[in-house]
Amino acid sequence: MSENGTITPETQNKELTEKLAEETERLLILMGAYEKQERELVSTKAEIEVLEKEIVEREIEKESLESLLTEKDARIRDLEMKASKSGKQVEHLEPELQKMEEKFAREKDRLGKVFSIAEELDNGLRLAVVELQTRDEWYMSHMSLFEDLNKAIKRRYEMIEAAAEAERQSQHMGRAITERMDEMVEARAAEMTLSEASGIDEVTSEENPSAVEESSDGSDDSEDEWNWSESVLTGVMEKNGITDRDAFVEFAKSYDMDGNRYLKGSELGAAAIDFAAKDTPVEAAVEPVAETVVEAAPGSEPEVTWRTSGDTSGDQ
Repeated sequence: MSENGTITPETQNKELTEKLAEETERLLILMGAYEKQERELVSTKAEIEVLEKEIVEREIEKESLESLLTEKDARIRDLEMKASKSGKQVEHLEPELQKMEEKFAREKDRLGKVFSIAEELDNGLRLAVVELQTRDEWYMSHMSLFEDLNKAIKRRYEMIEAAAEAERQSQHMGRAITERMDEMVEARAAEMTLSEASGIDEVTSEENPSAVEESSDGSDDSEDEWNWSESVLTGVMEKNGITDRDAFVEFAKSYDMDGNRYLKGSELGAAAIDFAAKDTPVEAAVEPVAETVVEAAPGSEPEVTWRTSGDTSGDQ
């Protein structure tokens, strides 16, 4: 405040500021009290609602208890009525009870007899089961014997079949050996024919040397003619089973080794062998067999192997 007694603006602002702070603090206190009362009011309302719910629930419990009591009274009355009725029924059912007791005693005796019979049957069943188990155990322990017996019987039949098959193979081999022996004899006869033809040819050439010279020194007409010994030709054809004379002669002309247009016995024999082999299968053209090897495996047909000692034909 100045000397003249006036209030300066600074002092006035300070006072106003202090008053504002005081009022603000009062308002804050009032605001806190108001909020507190509001919270208490909300909690009170909640308590009131809870209490109202409890009141309603208690009313409901009360009504349910009253209904239960009513039902209980009704049940008690019903039970009393049933008890009275049951007492009267017991008085009337006592004679029936005695009869039922007598019947029960009789049925008990019957069931006792049935039970004894059932026990006997059960014991018999157990004995039968034990016997069956013993029999099964014996069979399982001796089952290998039955299997061995079955295998032995099967093996016996297999041996019988194998023996029969071996006998059939033996007969087949006998026939095959016989056929081969016949072929060997025929081949040997053919060789002998060759040697005989060579001898006859030598004898003919010694006895008639002039015929050979005439055949080589003849005219131009004799150069186109072929000569041979008719007896040698006939013998060679008979030995080798040749019937076509003209075809054989034409075939034998290529076997004239010395080029003299005269077919000797050796040339005719060689031509006859090839001519006969030309019309026969390859197996028949094999020369004589030197050794026969038979290999037979158990349960299979024996394999016959023919080993030839000489040269075979060109087809082989």
